Amino acid sequence: MSRFLSDRFSNIEPYTPGEQPKVNNLIKLNTNESPFPPSPKVIEALNNEEISKLNLYSDPDTKDVIDAISKTFGVNSNQVLMGNGSDEILAFAFQAFCDKNNQPCFADITYGFYPVFCELFGLNPEIIPLKDDLSIGVDDYIGKNKPIFIANPNAPTGLALSLTDIEKILDSNKDSVVLIDEAYVDFGAESAVSLVSKYDNLIVSRTFSKSRNLAGARIGFAISNPELITDMCKMKFSFNPYNLNRLSIIAGKESVLDTEYFDRCIAEIISNREYTVNELKKRGFIIPNSKANFIFAKHNTLSGEEYFNELRKRNIVVRYFSKERIKDYVRITIGSKEQMTALIDATDDILKG
Repeated sequence: MSRFLSDRFSNIEPYTPGEQPKVNNLIKLNTNESPFPPSPKVIEALNNEEISKLNLYSDPDTKDVIDAISKTFGVNSNQVLMGNGSDEILAFAFQAFCDKNNQPCFADITYGFYPVFCELFGLNPEIIPLKDDLSIGVDDYIGKNKPIFIANPNAPTGLALSLTDIEKILDSNKDSVVLIDEAYVDFGAESAVSLVSKYDNLIVSRTFSKSRNLAGARIGFAISNPELITDMCKMKFSFNPYNLNRLSIIAGKESVLDTEYFDRCIAEIISNREYTVNELKKRGFIIPNSKANFIFAKHNTLSGEEYFNELRKRNIVVRYFSKERIKDYVRITIGSKEQMTALIDATDDILKG
Protein backbone atom coordinates (compact mmCIF):
# COMPACT_ATOMS: atom_id res chain seq x y z
CA MET A 1 0.00 0.00 0.00
CA SER A 2 1.43 3.38 -0.99
CA ARG A 3 1.54 6.50 1.15
CA PHE A 4 -0.83 8.15 -1.34
CA LEU A 5 -3.84 5.87 -0.82
CA SER A 6 -6.78 7.71 0.68
CA ASP A 7 -7.40 6.90 4.32
CA ARG A 8 -10.98 6.03 3.32
CA PHE A 9 -9.72 2.87 1.66
CA SER A 10 -6.82 1.83 3.86
CA ASN A 11 -8.77 -0.88 5.69
CA ILE A 12 -10.85 -2.24 2.82
CA GLU A 13 -10.66 -6.00 2.31
CA PRO A 14 -11.25 -6.49 -1.42
CA TYR A 15 -13.46 -9.22 -2.78
CA THR A 16 -11.50 -12.42 -3.40
CA PRO A 17 -12.52 -14.04 -6.69
CA GLY A 18 -12.22 -17.77 -7.19
CA GLU A 19 -8.78 -18.97 -8.14
CA GLN A 20 -8.03 -19.02 -11.87
CA PRO A 21 -5.22 -21.59 -11.91
CA LYS A 22 -2.91 -21.95 -14.91
CA VAL A 23 -2.49 -25.71 -14.68
CA ASN A 24 -2.93 -28.20 -17.48
CA ASN A 25 -5.44 -31.05 -17.05
CA LEU A 26 -7.08 -29.40 -14.05
CA ILE A 27 -10.79 -29.95 -13.44
CA LYS A 28 -11.96 -26.49 -12.45
CA LEU A 29 -15.07 -26.59 -10.25
CA ASN A 30 -14.50 -23.49 -8.13
CA THR A 31 -15.99 -20.43 -9.84
CA ASN A 32 -19.48 -21.49 -10.96
CA GLU A 33 -18.73 -21.08 -14.64
CA SER A 34 -20.65 -23.08 -17.19
CA PRO A 35 -18.94 -26.19 -18.60
CA PHE A 36 -20.44 -25.38 -22.00
CA PRO A 37 -19.33 -22.90 -24.68
CA PRO A 38 -21.52 -19.94 -25.65
CA SER A 39 -24.41 -20.43 -28.00
CA PRO A 40 -23.30 -21.26 -31.57
CA LYS A 41 -25.23 -18.17 -32.62
CA VAL A 42 -22.96 -16.08 -30.40
CA ILE A 43 -19.85 -17.54 -31.97
CA GLU A 44 -21.24 -16.99 -35.46
CA ALA A 45 -22.14 -13.36 -34.73
CA LEU A 46 -18.70 -12.48 -33.33
CA ASN A 47 -17.20 -12.44 -36.80
CA ASN A 48 -14.30 -10.56 -38.36
CA GLU A 49 -16.56 -7.77 -39.52
CA GLU A 50 -17.68 -7.03 -35.97
CA ILE A 51 -14.17 -7.37 -34.60
CA SER A 52 -12.97 -4.83 -37.16
CA LYS A 53 -15.33 -2.26 -35.58
CA LEU A 54 -13.54 -2.29 -32.24
CA ASN A 55 -11.99 1.05 -33.14
CA LEU A 56 -15.45 2.52 -32.50
CA TYR A 57 -17.14 3.07 -29.17
CA SER A 58 -19.95 0.74 -28.18
CA ASP A 59 -23.56 1.88 -27.87
CA PRO A 60 -23.88 3.50 -24.42
CA ASP A 61 -27.59 2.68 -24.44
CA THR A 62 -26.91 -1.01 -25.24
CA LYS A 63 -30.14 -1.00 -27.24
CA ASP A 64 -29.76 -4.30 -29.10
CA VAL A 65 -29.27 -6.46 -26.03
CA ILE A 66 -31.88 -4.56 -24.01
CA ASP A 67 -34.42 -5.13 -26.78
CA ALA A 68 -33.64 -8.86 -26.73
CA ILE A 69 -34.01 -9.02 -22.95
CA SER A 70 -37.25 -7.02 -23.05
CA LYS A 71 -38.71 -9.44 -25.59
CA THR A 72 -37.58 -12.54 -23.67
CA PHE A 73 -38.72 -11.40 -20.22
CA GLY A 74 -41.88 -9.58 -21.28
CA VAL A 75 -40.91 -6.15 -19.94
CA ASN A 76 -40.48 -2.73 -21.50
CA SER A 77 -37.04 -1.56 -22.61
CA ASN A 78 -37.09 1.25 -20.04
CA GLN A 79 -37.27 -1.41 -17.32
CA VAL A 80 -33.84 -2.85 -18.19
CA LEU A 81 -30.32 -1.66 -17.38
CA MET A 82 -27.15 -3.40 -18.53
CA GLY A 83 -24.03 -3.75 -16.40
CA ASN A 84 -20.48 -4.97 -16.73
CA GLY A 85 -21.47 -8.20 -15.03
CA SER A 86 -24.12 -8.18 -12.33
CA ASP A 87 -21.42 -6.94 -9.94
CA GLU A 88 -21.68 -3.53 -11.57
CA ILE A 89 -25.47 -3.63 -11.26
CA LEU A 90 -25.07 -4.34 -7.55
CA ALA A 91 -22.58 -1.49 -7.22
CA PHE A 92 -25.02 0.91 -8.89
CA ALA A 93 -27.74 -0.16 -6.43
CA PHE A 94 -25.53 0.26 -3.35
CA GLN A 95 -24.49 3.69 -4.63
CA ALA A 96 -27.94 4.88 -5.61
CA PHE A 97 -30.08 3.67 -2.72
CA CYS A 98 -27.82 3.42 0.35
CA ASP A 99 -26.40 6.19 2.52
CA LYS A 100 -26.02 7.12 6.18
CA ASN A 101 -29.81 7.33 6.53
CA ASN A 102 -30.49 4.18 4.48
CA GLN A 103 -28.03 1.55 5.61
CA PRO A 104 -28.36 -1.81 3.80
CA CYS A 105 -28.96 -5.23 5.29
CA PHE A 106 -28.10 -8.71 4.05
CA ALA A 107 -27.20 -12.17 5.33
CA ASP A 108 -24.02 -13.08 7.17
CA ILE A 109 -23.38 -15.91 4.70
CA THR A 110 -24.02 -14.66 1.18
CA TYR A 111 -22.28 -13.18 -1.85
CA GLY A 112 -18.95 -11.79 -0.71
CA PHE A 113 -19.18 -8.57 -2.69
CA TYR A 114 -22.00 -7.11 -0.57
CA PRO A 115 -19.78 -6.23 2.44
CA VAL A 116 -17.01 -5.03 0.10
CA PHE A 117 -19.36 -2.55 -1.55
CA CYS A 118 -20.37 -1.34 1.89
CA GLU A 119 -16.75 -0.67 2.82
CA LEU A 120 -16.09 1.00 -0.53
CA PHE A 121 -19.09 3.33 -0.24
CA GLY A 122 -18.74 4.04 3.49
CA LEU A 123 -21.83 2.12 4.58
CA ASN A 124 -22.55 0.38 7.88
CA PRO A 125 -24.73 -2.63 7.01
CA GLU A 126 -26.91 -4.70 9.28
CA ILE A 127 -25.76 -8.30 8.98
CA ILE A 128 -28.56 -10.83 9.52
CA PRO A 129 -27.49 -14.39 10.44
CA LEU A 130 -28.80 -17.31 8.43
CA LYS A 131 -30.83 -19.87 10.33
CA ASP A 132 -29.10 -22.95 11.73
CA ASP A 133 -29.92 -24.89 8.55
CA LEU A 134 -28.21 -22.11 6.52
CA SER A 135 -31.51 -20.89 5.05
CA ILE A 136 -32.61 -17.24 5.01
CA GLY A 137 -35.09 -16.50 7.78
CA VAL A 138 -37.86 -14.57 6.05
CA ASP A 139 -39.20 -13.16 9.32
CA ASP A 140 -35.80 -11.56 9.95
CA TYR A 141 -36.42 -9.22 7.01
CA ILE A 142 -39.99 -8.22 7.80
CA GLY A 143 -40.36 -4.48 8.42
CA LYS A 144 -36.65 -3.65 8.23
CA ASN A 145 -37.41 -0.39 6.41
CA LYS A 146 -33.95 -0.21 4.91
CA PRO A 147 -32.43 -1.40 1.61
CA ILE A 148 -32.39 -5.21 1.49
CA PHE A 149 -30.08 -7.33 -0.64
CA ILE A 150 -30.89 -11.03 -1.00
CA ALA A 151 -29.15 -13.53 -3.25
CA ASN A 152 -31.76 -16.02 -4.43
CA PRO A 153 -30.62 -18.75 -4.67
CA ASN A 154 -28.15 -17.77 -2.01
CA ALA A 155 -24.43 -18.26 -2.43
CA PRO A 156 -22.64 -20.35 -1.38
CA THR A 157 -25.47 -22.50 0.03
CA GLY A 158 -27.64 -22.79 -3.12
CA LEU A 159 -30.83 -22.52 -1.04
CA ALA A 160 -33.71 -20.51 -2.50
CA LEU A 161 -36.69 -18.56 -1.23
CA SER A 162 -40.13 -18.97 -2.78
CA LEU A 163 -41.94 -16.09 -4.44
CA THR A 164 -44.38 -16.15 -1.54
CA ASP A 165 -41.52 -15.46 0.87
CA ILE A 166 -40.12 -12.72 -1.35
CA GLU A 167 -43.55 -11.07 -1.47
CA LYS A 168 -43.73 -11.08 2.32
CA ILE A 169 -40.46 -9.16 2.41
CA LEU A 170 -41.60 -6.73 -0.29
CA ASP A 171 -44.98 -6.12 1.31
CA SER A 172 -43.44 -5.27 4.67
CA ASN A 173 -40.75 -2.92 3.28
CA LYS A 174 -42.70 -0.84 0.77
CA ASP A 175 -40.67 2.31 1.45
CA SER A 176 -37.30 0.63 0.90
CA VAL A 177 -35.60 -0.92 -2.10
CA VAL A 178 -35.41 -4.72 -2.13
CA LEU A 179 -32.86 -6.16 -4.55
CA ILE A 180 -33.15 -9.85 -5.40
CA ASP A 181 -29.85 -11.05 -6.84
CA GLU A 182 -30.76 -13.87 -9.24
CA ALA A 183 -27.33 -14.90 -10.49
CA TYR A 184 -28.31 -18.58 -10.19
CA VAL A 185 -32.09 -18.52 -10.52
CA ASP A 186 -32.25 -20.34 -13.88
CA PHE A 187 -31.12 -23.61 -12.31
CA GLY A 188 -34.35 -24.34 -10.47
CA ALA A 189 -35.57 -21.37 -8.40
CA GLU A 190 -38.50 -19.02 -9.02
CA SER A 191 -37.66 -15.66 -10.59
CA ALA A 192 -39.03 -12.49 -9.04
CA VAL A 193 -39.19 -10.75 -12.43
CA SER A 194 -42.92 -11.53 -12.47
CA LEU A 195 -43.31 -9.29 -9.40
CA VAL A 196 -41.67 -6.18 -10.85
CA SER A 197 -44.96 -4.76 -12.17
CA LYS A 198 -46.57 -5.26 -8.75
CA TYR A 199 -43.88 -3.76 -6.49
CA ASP A 200 -42.25 -0.41 -7.24
CA ASN A 201 -39.50 -1.11 -4.70
CA LEU A 202 -38.20 -4.29 -6.36
CA ILE A 203 -35.00 -4.65 -8.39
CA VAL A 204 -34.04 -8.00 -9.90
CA SER A 205 -30.42 -8.41 -10.94
CA ARG A 206 -29.27 -11.11 -13.34
CA THR A 207 -26.05 -12.25 -15.02
CA PHE A 208 -24.97 -13.94 -18.25
CA SER A 209 -22.01 -15.56 -16.48
CA LYS A 210 -23.73 -18.75 -15.31
CA SER A 211 -26.74 -19.92 -17.28
CA ARG A 212 -25.82 -18.01 -20.45
CA ASN A 213 -22.28 -19.47 -20.62
CA LEU A 214 -20.69 -16.01 -20.96
CA ALA A 215 -18.65 -15.43 -17.80
CA GLY A 216 -15.79 -13.96 -19.83
CA ALA A 217 -18.03 -11.45 -21.62
CA ARG A 218 -18.97 -9.65 -18.36
CA ILE A 219 -22.67 -9.02 -18.94
CA GLY A 220 -25.26 -8.37 -16.26
CA PHE A 221 -28.60 -6.62 -16.15
CA ALA A 222 -31.32 -5.32 -13.88
CA ILE A 223 -35.07 -5.44 -14.37
CA SER A 224 -37.15 -3.01 -12.34
CA ASN A 225 -39.62 -0.17 -12.71
CA PRO A 226 -38.52 2.73 -14.95
CA GLU A 227 -37.92 5.11 -12.04
CA LEU A 228 -35.43 2.82 -10.27
CA ILE A 229 -33.75 2.05 -13.59
CA THR A 230 -33.38 5.80 -14.18
CA ASP A 231 -31.75 6.15 -10.75
CA MET A 232 -29.20 3.43 -11.53
CA CYS A 233 -28.64 4.86 -15.02
CA LYS A 234 -27.54 8.05 -13.30
CA MET A 235 -24.85 6.03 -11.56
CA LYS A 236 -23.80 4.37 -14.81
CA PHE A 237 -23.54 7.57 -16.82
CA SER A 238 -21.67 9.26 -13.98
CA PHE A 239 -19.08 6.50 -13.96
CA ASN A 240 -18.75 4.57 -17.25
CA PRO A 241 -21.24 5.22 -20.07
CA TYR A 242 -19.60 2.59 -22.31
CA ASN A 243 -19.77 -0.17 -19.71
CA LEU A 244 -20.46 -2.97 -22.23
CA ASN A 245 -18.09 -3.39 -25.15
CA ARG A 246 -19.29 -3.91 -28.73
CA LEU A 247 -18.71 -7.68 -28.76
CA SER A 248 -20.43 -8.25 -25.41
CA ILE A 249 -23.53 -6.42 -26.63
CA ILE A 250 -23.66 -8.72 -29.67
CA ALA A 251 -22.97 -11.83 -27.58
CA GLY A 252 -25.64 -10.90 -25.07
CA LYS A 253 -28.28 -10.34 -27.71
CA GLU A 254 -27.63 -13.62 -29.54
CA SER A 255 -27.43 -15.60 -26.30
CA VAL A 256 -30.79 -14.35 -25.04
CA LEU A 257 -32.51 -15.12 -28.32
CA ASP A 258 -31.17 -18.69 -28.56
CA THR A 259 -33.64 -20.20 -26.11
CA GLU A 260 -33.24 -23.75 -27.45
CA TYR A 261 -29.52 -23.90 -26.64
CA PHE A 262 -30.12 -22.20 -23.28
CA ASP A 263 -32.76 -24.77 -22.27
CA ARG A 264 -30.53 -27.68 -23.31
CA CYS A 265 -27.54 -26.48 -21.30
CA ILE A 266 -29.66 -25.78 -18.21
CA ALA A 267 -31.27 -29.22 -18.33
CA GLU A 268 -27.90 -30.93 -18.53
CA ILE A 269 -26.44 -28.98 -15.62
CA ILE A 270 -29.48 -29.78 -13.46
CA SER A 271 -29.16 -33.45 -14.38
CA ASN A 272 -25.46 -33.44 -13.51
CA ARG A 273 -26.23 -31.69 -10.22
CA GLU A 274 -28.73 -34.34 -9.19
CA TYR A 275 -26.31 -37.10 -10.14
CA THR A 276 -23.55 -35.52 -8.06
CA VAL A 277 -25.80 -34.89 -5.06
CA ASN A 278 -27.07 -38.48 -5.07
CA GLU A 279 -23.59 -39.97 -5.36
CA LEU A 280 -22.09 -37.79 -2.63
CA LYS A 281 -24.99 -38.47 -0.28
CA LYS A 282 -24.38 -42.20 -0.72
CA ARG A 283 -20.89 -41.50 0.59
CA GLY A 284 -22.07 -39.70 3.72
CA PHE A 285 -22.07 -36.09 2.56
CA ILE A 286 -24.60 -33.56 3.83
CA ILE A 287 -25.81 -31.21 1.09
CA PRO A 288 -28.45 -28.46 1.28
CA ASN A 289 -31.10 -28.52 -1.44
CA SER A 290 -29.31 -26.48 -4.09
CA LYS A 291 -31.22 -24.64 -6.81
CA ALA A 292 -27.98 -23.30 -8.31
CA ASN A 293 -25.24 -24.59 -10.60
CA PHE A 294 -23.20 -25.58 -7.55
CA ILE A 295 -23.64 -27.59 -4.39
CA PHE A 296 -22.47 -27.00 -0.83
CA ALA A 297 -21.18 -30.19 0.73
CA LYS A 298 -19.69 -31.40 4.00
CA HIS A 299 -18.69 -34.79 5.40
CA ASN A 300 -18.71 -35.83 9.04
CA THR A 301 -15.29 -37.50 8.92
CA LEU A 302 -13.55 -35.10 6.56
CA SER A 303 -13.04 -31.39 7.19
CA GLY A 304 -13.84 -28.94 4.44
CA GLU A 305 -10.22 -27.83 4.25
CA GLU A 306 -8.94 -31.40 4.08
CA TYR A 307 -11.40 -32.33 1.33
CA PHE A 308 -10.41 -29.22 -0.62
CA ASN A 309 -6.71 -30.00 -0.29
CA GLU A 310 -7.07 -33.67 -1.15
CA LEU A 311 -9.11 -32.88 -4.26
CA ARG A 312 -6.48 -30.37 -5.32
CA LYS A 313 -3.81 -33.06 -5.05
CA ARG A 314 -5.90 -35.00 -7.56
CA ASN A 315 -6.12 -32.04 -9.97
CA ILE A 316 -9.65 -31.00 -9.00
CA VAL A 317 -10.16 -27.51 -7.61
CA VAL A 318 -13.31 -26.54 -5.66
CA ARG A 319 -14.00 -23.52 -3.41
CA TYR A 320 -13.25 -23.55 0.31
CA PHE A 321 -14.35 -20.80 2.71
CA SER A 322 -12.62 -20.48 6.07
CA LYS A 323 -15.46 -18.50 7.67
CA GLU A 324 -16.35 -20.16 10.97
CA ARG A 325 -19.97 -21.10 10.22
CA ILE A 326 -19.16 -22.79 6.91
CA LYS A 327 -15.59 -24.02 7.31
CA ASP A 328 -16.74 -27.65 7.20
CA TYR A 329 -18.16 -27.21 3.68
CA VAL A 330 -16.80 -26.90 0.19
CA ARG A 331 -18.65 -25.39 -2.74
CA ILE A 332 -18.56 -27.53 -5.88
CA THR A 333 -19.47 -26.11 -9.27
CA ILE A 334 -21.49 -28.48 -11.43
CA GLY A 335 -19.54 -29.26 -14.58
CA SER A 336 -19.91 -31.82 -17.32
CA LYS A 337 -20.91 -35.41 -16.54
CA GLU A 338 -17.30 -36.49 -17.12
CA GLN A 339 -16.03 -33.89 -14.66
CA MET A 340 -18.54 -34.87 -12.00
CA THR A 341 -17.73 -38.56 -12.43
CA ALA A 342 -14.07 -37.68 -11.95
CA LEU A 343 -15.00 -35.82 -8.75
CA ILE A 344 -16.83 -38.87 -7.41
CA ASP A 345 -13.92 -41.15 -8.27
CA ALA A 346 -11.48 -38.80 -6.53
CA THR A 347 -13.78 -38.63 -3.50
CA ASP A 348 -13.81 -42.43 -3.27
CA ASP A 349 -10.02 -42.42 -3.33
CA ILE A 350 -9.91 -39.78 -0.56
CA LEU A 351 -12.41 -41.60 1.66
CA LYS A 352 -10.43 -44.83 1.38
CA GLY A 353 -7.73 -43.02 3.31
